[in-house]
Amino acid sequence: MPAEAATVPRRRPGAVLATWVDDRTGLATASKKQIRKVFPDHWSFMLGEIALWSFVVLLLTGTFLTLWFKPSMAEVVYDGSYDQLRGLEMSEAYASTLHISFEVRGGLLMRQMHHWAAMLFVAAMLIHMMRVFFTGAFRKPRELNWVIGCLLLMLGTLEGFTGYSLPDDLLSGTGLRAADGFMKSIPVIGTYASFFLFDGEFPGGAIISRLYTVHVLLIPGVLLALIGAHMLLLVFQKHTQWPGPGRTNDNVVGYPMLPVYAAKAGGYFFIVFGLVAVMGGLLSINPVWRYGPYNPSEVTAGSQPDWYMGWPDGALRIMPGWETHLLGYTLSWNVFLPIIVLPGLMFTILLVLPFVEAWITGDRREHHLLQRPRNAPTRTALFVALMTFYGLLWAAGGNDILAVVFNLSINNITYFMRVMVFLGPVIAFVVTRRWCISLQRQDEARLLHGYETGVITRSPEGGYAEKHLPLPADEAYRLTARDRDPLLPAPDATDENGVAARHPRLGRLRARLSRAWFAHNVQKPTAEELEAAHEHEQLEQREQREQHALER
Repeated sequence: MPAEAATVPRRRPGAVLATWVDDRTGLATASKKQIRKVFPDHWSFMLGEIALWSFVVLLLTGTFLTLWFKPSMAEVVYDGSYDQLRGLEMSEAYASTLHISFEVRGGLLMRQMHHWAAMLFVAAMLIHMMRVFFTGAFRKPRELNWVIGCLLLMLGTLEGFTGYSLPDDLLSGTGLRAADGFMKSIPVIGTYASFFLFDGEFPGGAIISRLYTVHVLLIPGVLLALIGAHMLLLVFQKHTQWPGPGRTNDNVVGYPMLPVYAAKAGGYFFIVFGLVAVMGGLLSINPVWRYGPYNPSEVTAGSQPDWYMGWPDGALRIMPGWETHLLGYTLSWNVFLPIIVLPGLMFTILLVLPFVEAWITGDRREHHLLQRPRNAPTRTALFVALMTFYGLLWAAGGNDILAVVFNLSINNITYFMRVMVFLGPVIAFVVTRRWCISLQRQDEARLLHGYETGVITRSPEGGYAEKHLPLPADEAYRLTARDRDPLLPAPDATDENGVAARHPRLGRLRARLSRAWFAHNVQKPTAEELEAAHEHEQLEQREQREQHALER
């Protein structure tokens, strides 16, 4: 038979295009390492994905809404399909919001999806940061990513405030009226700041258009830049992982970005998108048609901001009415301290926490293995105290609702909250720290004496004891895969050459803080202690076998 001519297989158009682009840009070579980057597999690492995909949903739904929303405070007479408001004067912003809700196909769904995604975005960032802090994932070399996360949380909160202020309904107008008062409480520059923002006396005629620009351009642009920087640092730095067999500070055990991790992340996007769509379709949120257009002489009864703005509102509600009259001016400390000073102080504390801990402990090493929260009792207790403070203020933001629902005195609730915002965090700190130390003792007992089997044995003397067996190797490795806590020694007044130490008082303070930070921590057993415990277990097992043999 005659030999068949060799043929070159036809290349697919997609492959031809990819080759053409790679020949001219070199993207394939540059990205090959990152495509093969390994990501560990654990459900807690997906908490940040919820925030990321919620932001993507915000961008998609927000783009849809911008096509019909009119950011104008020009007065119009409403003649839309909602009968209860037809014929009323309102701003174009409010009229266009009603038009989106009732006349644009899918408009109400998009509005509610956008609002729910904003709530989920801030909540996911908070939970993700809690996971990062409790597990020590913020330590070197990831301090910068922690700072970026704090900035994202702050900007996400501001973005939410500007967003729910845009419809110009009675509820959002009440929030803007409160913001005007907040700015005016700032000494010296407060009235000028309010005049500049509102383009005159409140409400002015430009605030909606200015908030719109900030909401759709300024803050989203900064958020995109920070998210991009956050993701780049995540890709170029080694990913943290939980301790376990084969996992060290020098490797990462998991799956490559392509195809496994990318497929998981893509699927997770559709889960988040689907959940937000279900919430937007079934759960009503911010029904602006029920509030009516904004009127400065009216206030919505029981008005509440979105949940992430509830804690400064709570601080404002329980703050005593402190004012100072100085040189003919009134300084409103009852507004300035809870609204201006307190949020700034809280975000500053969040920003500096990694650096403060590193200074106290003197730990400058790189950390790629996560810590169990119980193995850092002081850090865990400190953050629980901050969470308690936040939660109490958040509850105080609904003191009027609590009084109505539970038939309580609003004054008693206010007095109770004034005390508990100081006492509650202290109680939470002490209880959490002792709880973590107790769990450390439990881990030590399991390592040294094994786990309880539930089998009760009786000795020849008539005593009863529960039989223990050694922990599985994987479990023992996980419990011992941590460093012993180093205590900083107090510095000497002079070094070995007789030169006086720099800042000796600061050094002594640092040593005392280090001892307090690690006080009462239960260190992991040494190799000698583990070996002695295992020899004791083997001796007990041999005696039990001999006893059983004698009984037979």
